[in-house]
Order: sequence, then C-alpha cells, then structure tokens
Amino acid sequence: MASTITCDVAIVGGGLAGGLVALALKGKHPALDVRLIDTDSVVGGNHIWSFFGSDVAHAHRWIVEPLVAHAWEGYDIAFPHHARTIDERYYSIRSEKLDAAVRRALPSEALLLGRKVLGVSATAVVLADGDRIEAKGVIDARGPGDLSTLSLGWQKFVGRELALSAPHGAPQPRVMDATVEQIDGYRFVYCLPFTDDRMFVEDTYYSDTPDLDVAALTARIDAYAAARGWAVDAEGRIESGVLPVVWGGDFDAYWRSSGVTIAKVGMRAGLFHPTTGYSLPDAVRTAALLADRRDFSGSALYQVTHGLARKTWAQRGFYRMLDTMLFRAAEPMERYRILERFYTLSPRLIGRFYAGNSTLIDKARILTGKPPVPISRAIRAIAGSMKP
Repeated sequence: MASTITCDVAIVGGGLAGGLVALALKGKHPALDVRLIDTDSVVGGNHIWSFFGSDVAHAHRWIVEPLVAHAWEGYDIAFPHHARTIDERYYSIRSEKLDAAVRRALPSEALLLGRKVLGVSATAVVLADGDRIEAKGVIDARGPGDLSTLSLGWQKFVGRELALSAPHGAPQPRVMDATVEQIDGYRFVYCLPFTDDRMFVEDTYYSDTPDLDVAALTARIDAYAAARGWAVDAEGRIESGVLPVVWGGDFDAYWRSSGVTIAKVGMRAGLFHPTTGYSLPDAVRTAALLADRRDFSGSALYQVTHGLARKTWAQRGFYRMLDTMLFRAAEPMERYRILERFYTLSPRLIGRFYAGNSTLIDKARILTGKPPVPISRAIRAIAGSMKP
C-alpha cells in the first residue's frame, strides 16, 4: 500500500554530489531529517574520484577527509617533449567509502535506495511504487540535464584496477601520460598506484564523439601495462564513463531541461568544470554552501543553487573559450600540444585552473607565448562559437 513520507530535505540522486550534500547537511544539522533516494542499491555507484589538494578549500575539507582512500605527495605528467613532477598533494576517493560514510551519517530509514523516481517538484518526490515524499525542500542530484542544449566535446575513458605479479616501482600517480599513440583526439593514460602491486590504469580521450569502445580501450590498457613492464595477475574494479567538455551553449535552456524551480546540484545544475568535466570541487563547494544555510524550503534551495550555477557559468567563459580552441582550432591528433604547453606553467597556476579559480594573471599567462594552434584558426573558432 502506498504511503507518504515527510522530511525536511529530500535529495534525489545518490551519486557524488547528492552524497556530499547529505553528509554536509547532517554534519552541520544533526537533527535535520534528510532522505536520500536513488535507483541504485548503493550510494556513489562504482567510481573512483580524484582531486588535487588545491581543489578543496581548507574550510571545506571536513566534508571529504573521511572519504579519502589514497593520498600522495605529488604527481607526474609526461608528454613527447616535456615531463615533470609537480609537488601538489593528490587524493582519491572510492565510492565504497562514500557509501559507508552516508550509511553512518543517515539512519537506515532515510536511505531510500533501489527506488525509481517518477516525478520531482520543489517540495515532493513521487516514486514508481506509489510512495510519495513530501519535504520542506527537494534537491535534484540525478546527473546531467539535456546536454543537447550545450556545445560539447567529450572526455571518455575506461579505467581498470590491475593486480600485478611484482611491485610496479611507481611511487606516485602519473596523472597524464600523453607519450602514448594519439588516437581519436587527444589521448592520455592515467595511473594511480594504490599499493606497491596494485595499479589503477585509465585510458582517456578528448574526442569529438561520445562513442566508447570499451573492448578496444581495455586492450590498450593491457598493451600499456605490458610496455611499462607490469605483469597482470588479476583485474579488480573496472569503470567507464563519458564526460562533457563544454565550449558553448545556453545555460538557461540547460537548467530548464530538468525543471525550472527545483533546486539542483552537481551535473544536474551544470556545476562541473567545462574543460575537465570533473564535478568534485564544485560538489564540495555546493555541499558546504548548503550546509551553512538555515532555510531549507524548496524556494530557498532553488534560489541558492540556481544562483550559484548561473554565477559559475558566467565566470567560466574563459575555460569554454579554451575548449573551443582545443576542439575547433586544433587538429585532433595535435591537441596534446595545447596540454603539453599548459603543463610548463607554474604548479599554482595549474592548481587554480583545475579548481576553476584562475586569476586574470593566470588567464593572461595561459594565452601568452607561442600559441599551440594557428592564431587565424583560433580566431575563426572563437568567432564561430559566439554565433547563436
């Protein structure tokens, strides 16, 4: 028999953004009745999220510190004509730790997992089994809205955790190895040494299409491991994904595509880095912002999340311009040159870039010097992206 559940805040979507909001709200407001709804049976799905130390403000680290599974003092990058080690702390979160943390923070009845959602409003959620949740405020965290409202390239990947027969000898992550053959746009391999004999290897592409050939990328990871001299004994987790890289579009249309007056976070709100597609820094900032509130009504939550998303979109035009150059001015197999030049810049500038906090001086520094794409082609690409 269908029932009605009442609560203070209902979060629809138990991925990274929804999980972090739930943790932050309960951390700052223990008495708040928070419900988390997702079609999956676990919080966070099957993912590894990584971030640089500079991605998260000191004041917000309490939200993510309990979730960190791995930490390193620095990371490496490698390109055909440039390689370096960057002394910046780097962290990884496993989805299992997010799931465990949310289960500790929320009582069992607050986790409505394995439940399909039929409809969402600013103050109510209707489930497929007939149950209804009535809340002071609802937050939609269910992944992207209508991406056809945006002008996009794609970052797509397959990642595999490999158990090796002998120590790999790599003490820290190789966040970007672009010495590999360039295929389907800009290609690089990403390596995380979880233990002395376990390595997470991800094959990643900045591509014009979202098509993902999992079998082909899986084989390329095998070839990469062999080239590094790593003999694989067994395979652990495997994950794949396709992230949007935004170089233009209509923010208002994107927001409207998943409801107008509903509060949204994460990809649903368009809160992800236009160039990397990553959403963790924005997800932490959003969770901290919401946790500092006292009014959790649907209208108040809408005002704060819509305002944040619109302001962030306006502030990130520079990154979308760079993406235009990457996808429309650079030949696909030459895109690595843009990143290769970028990684010659100062570590602090690089950190601010990934955090989405580039200063005016940073932007000027990125654009000065010998351009990695022809100037005339870049101008045409940027001019074209400004057309309706």
